[in-house]
Amino acid sequence: TLIEKDNLLSNELKLKYDNNKKIRIYNKDVLKFNFEKKLEKDTIIFGNLPYNISSQILVKFLRFKKWPPKFNSLVFMFQKELGEKIIGKYFSKDYGRLSILANYRLNILNKFLVSSNCFFPKPKVKSIIIHFSPKNIKSYKIKDVNNLEKVTNSLFSNKRKMINKNLKRLISNQKIKRISNLNTNLRPSEVSPEIYYKITEFYEKN
Repeated sequence: TLIEKDNLLSNELKLKYDNNKKIRIYNKDVLKFNFEKKLEKDTIIFGNLPYNISSQILVKFLRFKKWPPKFNSLVFMFQKELGEKIIGKYFSKDYGRLSILANYRLNILNKFLVSSNCFFPKPKVKSIIIHFSPKNIKSYKIKDVNNLEKVTNSLFSNKRKMINKNLKRLISNQKIKRISNLNTNLRPSEVSPEIYYKITEFYEKN
């Protein structure tokens, strides 16, 4: 199944694969494409993503309502700087909202850099390919991954300030005290992913 938004390129693909009944081509915007409805079991999804919307495309898959999903692999090429934010480990300079969200639902199986010399015309940026697989989540009971987005967006809105004020806007003091190992005097980047997942669980109980 091929998805191509550009009308001219989509028509070229249809001509090229006109006699191949195994190939389906959709002239669609990938951000509006209903993947959950179209996917079959054990699908592999891959793409050299448009870099200006690559984070939106990844988050689209993270927002699936049914989890584990029908796909078993995501293989995407990102701009190197964005890719490093997606796979950024706790306490690294790249750790943040995107890595917390991606780490909740995806395992990283493999990654490697792609030199700008591999392309023509040669771009000014380096690229990275990342291979993900869905996690079977059992440790946390977040009902809607959009709420994890809301929590991380709220706490990372003031990256250099302690989380205590923004946290109190999300959950009550009583619930804050019930989260073990939570230090409200930390900055957002100093809080572990597991704490963000627990905050989201309490947020959903409001």
